[in-house]
Parts: sequence; C-alpha cells; structure tokens
Amino acid sequence: MSSLPPWLAQLLPILILLGAIALVLARLPKVELGHTDAFRRRRFYNWFPLGMTYAFLYMGRYNVNVATSALGSRTTNADFGTIFFWGTLVYGFAFLLNGPLTDRLGGRKTILMSAAGSSVANVAMGAVVYAVVTQDWQPPGGLVATLSFLYAVNMYFQSFGAVSIVKVNASWFHVRERGQLGGVFGILISLGVYFAYDWSRLVVQAAPVYWVFFVPAAILAAFLVLDFFVIRDTPGQTGHPDFDTADASSGDTGAPLGVWPVFKRMMSNPTIIVILCIEFCSGFMRNAIMQWYPKFAKATGIGEAFVAANWGMLLCVAGITGGMFAGVISDRVFDSRRGPVSAVLYAGMSLGAVATLFLLDSVALGWTVIFMSLCVIGVHGMLSGTASMDFGGKKNAGLAVGIIDGAVYAGTALQSILLGSILPAGDLAKTPGNWGNWPLAMLPLSFLGLVLASRVWNAKPQPKGASLPTAAPIPSPSDAAPASRTGTGG
Repeated sequence: MSSLPPWLAQLLPILILLGAIALVLARLPKVELGHTDAFRRRRFYNWFPLGMTYAFLYMGRYNVNVATSALGSRTTNADFGTIFFWGTLVYGFAFLLNGPLTDRLGGRKTILMSAAGSSVANVAMGAVVYAVVTQDWQPPGGLVATLSFLYAVNMYFQSFGAVSIVKVNASWFHVRERGQLGGVFGILISLGVYFAYDWSRLVVQAAPVYWVFFVPAAILAAFLVLDFFVIRDTPGQTGHPDFDTADASSGDTGAPLGVWPVFKRMMSNPTIIVILCIEFCSGFMRNAIMQWYPKFAKATGIGEAFVAANWGMLLCVAGITGGMFAGVISDRVFDSRRGPVSAVLYAGMSLGAVATLFLLDSVALGWTVIFMSLCVIGVHGMLSGTASMDFGGKKNAGLAVGIIDGAVYAGTALQSILLGSILPAGDLAKTPGNWGNWPLAMLPLSFLGLVLASRVWNAKPQPKGASLPTAAPIPSPSDAAPASRTGTGG
C-alpha cells in the first residue's frame, strides 16, 4: 500500500473490515419482524447520515488532542488535561438539560442543533489558534483559558449527538434488533475516533494547525444540510407505519410524564443505577487509553512506531470489531441481554490493565491498549447506545441516554484531571518506567466495571406501560414473540 496516498492507505483496512462484517451479517439468520424491504431502505437512509454526523462530531471533539500536541511548547500535557476536563465536565452536566430537551423536541432537531453549534465552536477555536500562531496574539486570560471556554461550548452542543442518535433510532428498531444496532453504534464511534486522530494528524501534517478545527467545522456544516432533508424522527413521518418496539415504553399510551417523575423513577431503578456506575468506569477507561497513549508515545520517542503512527486507524478497527462482536453475541447468544456482553468485555479490559503494568517498556504495549479499546468501545455501544433505549423506552430515550452518557463523561472528567496531574512531564516523561501511574489508575476502574457488569447479567426491559423495568428473570422467546410482531407492517 506504499504507492497509495496516506489517507487511502489508512482507510483501506477499515473498508476491508467493514466489507467483511457486512458479508457476515448478511449471512446470519434474519430476525423476522415483518419489516418490508422499502422500510429497511428508508431506515438505512435515516440512520446512516445520522450516524455519520455523529462520527464527524467525534472529529470535532477529539481534534483538541492533536491540536495541543501540534502547538508544541505553547501547551503541555497538563494544559490538555485542563482543557479536556472543562469540556467533558460541561458535556456530562449538559445531559441533564439536553436529554429531556431531546425527548421534547425530537432527535432530528437536536442533531441539527448539535452539528450547527459544534461547527461554529470549532470555527471559533480555529480562529483563536490562527491568531496565536500567525500573529503571536495572546488571548485575554491566556490560550488555555480561552480554549477551555470554547471547548466547553463545543462540548455542550456535542452532548446532543449521542442523545439524538439514540432517540431517533429508538422508534425505528425493535428490542430484538438493537444488539446489532449497538454494534453499529460502536462502528460509528470507531469511525469518529479514526477521523479525530488520523485525519486530524494528516491535516496538521499538510496544513497549519488551525485547520484541524476548520476541516471538521466544514464537514459538520455539510451534514447539517443533508440531515435537514433526510432524517425523520419516526417511521410514520416517512409514510411507513409506526410499530411496537417492545421496550420500556411498550403499551404506554398515556401522556408523557414530566422530566422529574421520569428522572426519579429511573434513579430508583437498581438496573439503571448499576449501568450508570459501569458507564462511569467505561468513561474513565476509554479516555485513559484513547487520550493518553498518543501522549505517552510522543513523550517516550515512539510516536512513529506502527501503533502510534496509525492510532486512529487501529482504534477504528478495534472498535468496529468489538462493537460488532458485542452486538452479535448479545442478540444471538444472550437473548438480547446487554449485561453478559459487558461482563465478558470488562474481563478482557481487566486483563489488559494488569498486562499494561508490565509492558511499559515493550512494543506489546501498543497492541495491549488497542485490545483494551476493543473491549471498552464494545461496552459503550451496548450500554449507552442500546441499553439506554431498552430501559428508557422510546418515550424517555433522550433522558435515559442523557443520564447514562452523563455518567460516562463524569468518569472522563475524573481521568482527565487525575491523569493530567499524576503523569510525568518534561524530561521525566521521556522514560517509560515513569508512567507507572497510568496503568495503576486504570486497574481499580476495570475490576469495578467487571464486578458491576456481572450484577446485571439477567437484566432485560419489561414492557409495562409507564412502569420502568427492573432486573428480572429472562423471558422465554415465546413470551417475547407477540410483542415482536405487533404493527411492524412497514
């Protein structure tokens, strides 16, 4: 592949993997729910641009990692930790507002708000960096404070992304289809990570650093236009019949409850509390791996080694593999339960965290953290992308994913400020052995996630009208069959 352009050489393995996954999925036995071919086509036209918008939101989110590295002496690892901390803190708390707002406005409107707001915020960050680099301008309060504020604004609008995608898809996918949908959610996350790291890295190699903000801003603006014309909240808005999705909203024909009653009911549900705690661990683990390995590689002089040089591509491949593995075994092996899959993947993460302690000086470290990324993206797709739909129901999907993803970013904020303060800097960072605090910080969270995931092994949503589910005995397939066939004519 040496004769290919760099961007194509990196993209080709991802395309091959996606083709292989598509072939495998096409040969799996279909879950028959009465959907017509026309419905499936229109559903694809709905979720694909929605999902790609979400992926490019990632590029407009994690580009700050590449930007702070490219700014050289103007920013340090601690500065990156500070900027990322404030952004993720706002992101997490924004869900308390944006989750209910998405339930009220619908996912279509809020994904448009997300793309527009993030695009403008990225333009603003690019303008600040442009002035700093080309005119040696010093922003009021300093570069770090200014970027922290603008990144927090960006992350507020970013927080609509996951909520919107889950809210829209909750009306288009039955519970028995959502395991593989969770795998697709993992693919979208993985593509976004690839865009954020490898495409951003190519941008700063080919152009001044401020373009790492302008490029995703332009892409998001283009998807804003496409989404306006294509995405719809429900099948009924496209001429296809709405149908019973057999989630926690199934049978609920009453008026929607207020935010506070739904919030109290969800927070009194033991299953959701455990999922929140698992996803707190996932947020810590995902970003402790994803954000800090590139910093480790650059500091220790292995930035051009294969794993570090192709970080985004390898994360994408790992995430796609983990997401689809999780989705398929959830629906095909564990009867659409999400807990067992999360436990299996957390076991892999825990083994990886232990191994990392002994591999800081080894070339095997890069491949170990890639394997851990495979596991954590699989968990995140299952819980934030799928369980939030199942246990919140399509009526409350926005609030459910808001609460769950809020926990993810609470964990992310903790790791950002913690690792930014305990990891080595300057000359100390050049020695791999000085990075021992990195795996030590991950160990407790990986084992805690494993224990918690085992507590929701049998949890499945129970359609009970307005009632929210608890972890209950698993219904037999015959029990689920009537709900799976109601009203799916489109």
